[in-house]
Amino acid sequence: MTGYTLFYNPMSRALIAKWAFAEVGIQPELAMVDWGNKPAALLAANPMGKVPTIIHHAAEGDHVVSEAAAICHYLAEMEAPGLRPRDEEKADYFRWMFFAAGPAETAITNKAMGWEPADEKQKATVGFGSFDRVVNTLDNWFSSHNFVCGDRFTMADVYVGSQVDWGLNFGTLTERDSLKAYQARLQSRDAYKDSMGTIPT
Repeated sequence: MTGYTLFYNPMSRALIAKWAFAEVGIQPELAMVDWGNKPAALLAANPMGKVPTIIHHAAEGDHVVSEAAAICHYLAEMEAPGLRPRDEEKADYFRWMFFAAGPAETAITNKAMGWEPADEKQKATVGFGSFDRVVNTLDNWFSSHNFVCGDRFTMADVYVGSQVDWGLNFGTLTERDSLKAYQARLQSRDAYKDSMGTIPT
């Protein structure tokens, strides 16, 4: 048995986990998920029925991890020390990983669904301020940094990079030269090509 099971649908955020597995050099067992008939094993592992969800079949028992950002970091912790942040990189690594999982995804999703904060009071209430503020924040960082942690690719780039990559591919993120350059650096990676190259544009 493989060490990991990945509940997977190619038209989902499970591609992020597939990329993360490729970066650590592990091929998980793919458990395909039909949206209309989700497998009982997925619902037992994650009652929300969300993908990606992984099961790590460890020596001491099975461990379930859900949420793409958590899966990315877990795989780095378990399998790829070189993709974990060094001490001096941890601030940037965790800052941007959680920014992408929280404010960035929320801002992008809300805008795609047709809603944005209407005034300063709403902007102060929501966790992202405004869509433009989120884009400007990402643009500011990647205008002076090649990757999340500077000049070195880490697992945070799988998650943050997926948000940028998908946003640019699907037109839900404003194009900026810095973000397009970051996307190009990510798309040149072999692990990206092996796992994310099937995203429709």
